[in-house]
Amino acid sequence: LQWKHFATHAVQQRALSGAEAVNALRPFYFAVHPDFFGKYPKEREVNENSLKRLNGYLENLQKPGSRSVQPMKLTFYIRNTFRSVSFTLHTNDVLSTVMDVLTSCSLPVEHMKGLTASKAASKSPTETGEPFYRTIKWDKSYYTFTGFKDPEQELQQAQRAEPTLWQRSWGVSHRYCQLQSLSRLSHQNPEALINLQHTVVFADQSGMNASGHVMLGTMDVHHQWTKLFEQLPGYRSLQQQTHWLKERISLLLGGTQVVHMDRLGPVQPIAEHYSSLNTFHKRLMSHHLRLHPRSLQGLTMLLEDRSSPSLHEMGHFIIPIKCDLPALQVFLQNHAPEARRRIQRKNLQAEEEAVVKLCLETLSLRSLSKEPSVSPAQMIQCCERLLEQRSPHMQGLQICVSHFYSVMQDGDLCVPWDWKS
Repeated sequence: LQWKHFATHAVQQRALSGAEAVNALRPFYFAVHPDFFGKYPKEREVNENSLKRLNGYLENLQKPGSRSVQPMKLTFYIRNTFRSVSFTLHTNDVLSTVMDVLTSCSLPVEHMKGLTASKAASKSPTETGEPFYRTIKWDKSYYTFTGFKDPEQELQQAQRAEPTLWQRSWGVSHRYCQLQSLSRLSHQNPEALINLQHTVVFADQSGMNASGHVMLGTMDVHHQWTKLFEQLPGYRSLQQQTHWLKERISLLLGGTQVVHMDRLGPVQPIAEHYSSLNTFHKRLMSHHLRLHPRSLQGLTMLLEDRSSPSLHEMGHFIIPIKCDLPALQVFLQNHAPEARRRIQRKNLQAEEEAVVKLCLETLSLRSLSKEPSVSPAQMIQCCERLLEQRSPHMQGLQICVSHFYSVMQDGDLCVPWDWKS
């Protein structure tokens, strides 16, 4: 009788559904989600890694036959205050884990009271014939929102790679064929994919691009893909050398970071990228530029084949590989303030997009827009307050953030960005 009581209690603790767990952790995701730390790469990386580990902890709790999991220490940076919070999870069920995470981060748990009460009063699954241990069936929006991998995506599990990218806008049928081909290779020759620990890009040619992504030529056969996988350790070594060159260039150019953006041009193989970096580094070493070691900290630059340096609208410098170096020093110093302003504007826009997306998902809005006169900072403040309010009456509404209250003919509900409760 005592064992039956214990089993019933354990099932009730584990019966928290995936949708309920995601909903319960929404205040936590809003406080630590990496998308809100675009201007702070260190904090973003810490939160990203800790979120992945927390996700693995929750999934391990739901594995069949799981009695307990190893304690896990996690660290998160909390948005707005930017204070770091460290705590260790010792829990053996999802419900207790969710509660521990919320309380450790000093987040509200009032919304959990009804959930815990309903779980305690619910009927034991053992009496309805359901299995003793059940895995969480996470909603697809959970993976979209958190960026975690969907365990149902068999291909990604088999190849141990990051999400797949596409160089061109191929049709659905063409993409399906390429994924099927890689899936067959992973089943026929799983050893060949041991080295494949990168993001995969289906492209016109096989190799590794300047971003470190593995390119699989869509016209190549399995033998050519397998040969590429065998060469990946060598590519990885070349990638490490490019990182070293970027660090050396950064030291010589006042802290400016060399970056590469595939979307701005054709795919650049990593060997070609290394050659460009090496050439530029040698030219810098032969001159003595007078730049303070941290005068350009936080700025970025691209190396390209062009005649003169320029400043991109997104805030990064575009520098010719063989430019006049004294003129480059003057250009960087004169344009650094404007570059910082553009980067700040870009980061603010990215934060605005992230909080709008979060509002749409959390509040189940039909649409959320703003008038051109509403600034990104005002939109962010408005959305954060809407999330705090979390009124159930907002579900399905078309909200337009403006400077006044109004109901438009098309059904849009206009609210001022500084609305009053």
